[in-house]
Formats: sequence, C-alpha cells, structure tokens
Amino acid sequence: MSTDHPSGWITAADVARKAGVSRSAVSRTFTEGASVSPETREKVQRAAEALGYQVNMLARSMIQRQSNLVGVVVKGFDDPFLQSLLGPITHHLALRSLAPLLMDASEPAQLAKSLRHLLQYRIAGVILTSGTPPIQLAQEYLRLRVPVAMINRAPDLEGVDVVNSDHFEGGALAARTLLASGARKLVFLSSSRTTYSARVRGEGFVQALAAAVQRGEASLRHFDASGATYAGGFEAAQTLLADAQNRPDGVFCANDVLACGLVDGARRQYGLQVPADFQVIGFDDIPMAGLSAYGLTTLRQNVDALAESAVACLAERMAEPDMPSRTLQLPVALVTRATSRK
Repeated sequence: MSTDHPSGWITAADVARKAGVSRSAVSRTFTEGASVSPETREKVQRAAEALGYQVNMLARSMIQRQSNLVGVVVKGFDDPFLQSLLGPITHHLALRSLAPLLMDASEPAQLAKSLRHLLQYRIAGVILTSGTPPIQLAQEYLRLRVPVAMINRAPDLEGVDVVNSDHFEGGALAARTLLASGARKLVFLSSSRTTYSARVRGEGFVQALAAAVQRGEASLRHFDASGATYAGGFEAAQTLLADAQNRPDGVFCANDVLACGLVDGARRQYGLQVPADFQVIGFDDIPMAGLSAYGLTTLRQNVDALAESAVACLAERMAEPDMPSRTLQLPVALVTRATSRK
C-alpha cells in the first residue's frame, strides 16, 4: 500500500483510508479521553494493526506544544546507585505514557547546551536525580515554567517537589548498630566533594553518637576520602588503618562503593579481616554490596518507591503547576550482612 510519507512510514492518513474514516477520527482514537464511537474506534484499531501504524509522538508534541518526554538529569553514569534508579524511573514514566530523555550534567561547560537540548524537545517536565547536578539547572527550568521533581536533594526550592530517603535516620541507625555490636572507636568516611545525601547521613551518625562521645564511652572522627568512590575507599584504608594503636573498630561509609573500596584496601594492604578487626556499614544497598566478596551491612534505599513517588509528584505538578512545594521522606532499612557483628 502506498503511503503519504516518502520515508515509507505509515501515517494517520493511511489508516483513515483503510478504515474508511476521517483523519480526525484516527487522531481521536489514539488520544486519551477524546470522544469517538466504539464502532469507529474498532475500525481504526483494526486498520492500524493491519498496517503496523504507530502514533507519531513528535508530530503530536508540535501540535500540542508539549511532548510526552521527561528530562532525567544525572551527573555521569558510573554511580551504581544511580544506575539502579534509572530503571524504575523509566518504568514508572512508561506507566503514565511518558518517556525519559537523559541529560548528563557532568560537564559544566556543556550545561547550557544540554539545557537547550532538552527544551528543544518541549519536555513535559524534569526529574533531577541525586548526586551533584547543579541546582541552577532546576532554577532555570522553573524560570521557564517546566515542572521539576528532585530525588535525594535539599528541599530548598519553591515550586519543586522533592523525594528523599531518610538519610538522617539511616546515619543514626548505623551509629546505634555499631555501638550495640561493641564498636567504640568510630569513623564516618565520606568525601570533601560531598552531596546533600551524604552530609545528612553524617549528621544523623554524629548526633546519634553525641551522648556516648560526651560520656567518654566512644570516640568519633570524620575522615574525607579523595572521592566517594571505590578508589577513594581503597586509598582511605592506607591512611585510616595504618596506625594499629588508633585504628577504628567501626566505620560508617557515606555509600556502598566507598565501603567496598575500604574493605578491599584493609584486606590487601594490612591483611585485616572484617568484621573481626573492624566493622563496616555502607549506605544504598547496591548489587555490589550483596556479593559474597563483601557481604556488606548497609542501609537500603527503596529505589522503586523513590522513582514511583518522584514520577507521581511530577505528573501531579504537570497537571497543577502552581501547587505548593512538597517534600516526601521514605524510610530506609538496615540490611545486616557479614561486615558487622551481631
């Protein structure tokens, strides 16, 4: 069958001819909530299936001046927690007939270009993920009246919905767990280039230990690794564990990759065993944490709940842009494995 398009793509006009209906009837059939009779809808759907027709969402977005695309802003793709979050975000967007358009905000010089790139697609909204994509991006989208939702970010922007895990309680739970298992020389291992999430985790850890430290029952240090990465944790082991007299017996790491690097560094550089020589607790519960090589005790973030809540908030704000800002806080769970004592 000949088509109206030189590329050979089946168009709505092709479907209309085969079904014996108007072009507008085809459009109404594939527009959610539009009025079309059951008989017409059936004829159009049969014709579309026979021809292999797919709705041209880009063309529709030009007509409606808005697409079904949602910008998902990340800072690089090497963070295992972020990798575990992208799948659920994509899934929950698809359930609402929305599709992700990824933007990498890891290169500051490219931010303006990336911003324009998303806007050229008439995006319906933006999800700003955890990590450190600059907050100026969210401010610019707000200025342009693009709805914004954020995951694991500071809730300090008016007109933005934020969905966070309970990082403070997670840090406090790590402190209570280490104290209860006998650790007394405690360290919070983070990075000088910290994120909002890591900072709040440290605050929870410090506050939960404050009374024990004041009574002289425990000591606490904050150690900054070169980065919140596996390499940063491995390198930190060389300095943090070098002095056997002042070696910590309990370390809370700002994330799991840092913790795994620390565990490997302790084993390879000093022959130390975890938890016999010192205990380690991470945060996130990435797949790496559950490997038998680590068996890392950690605080689990519910990535599906984070994604579902962020997408729901964004969809509601797309429908009602001027609603008040909202902050949702989701619980974390302690996952006890082999790097802490009972």
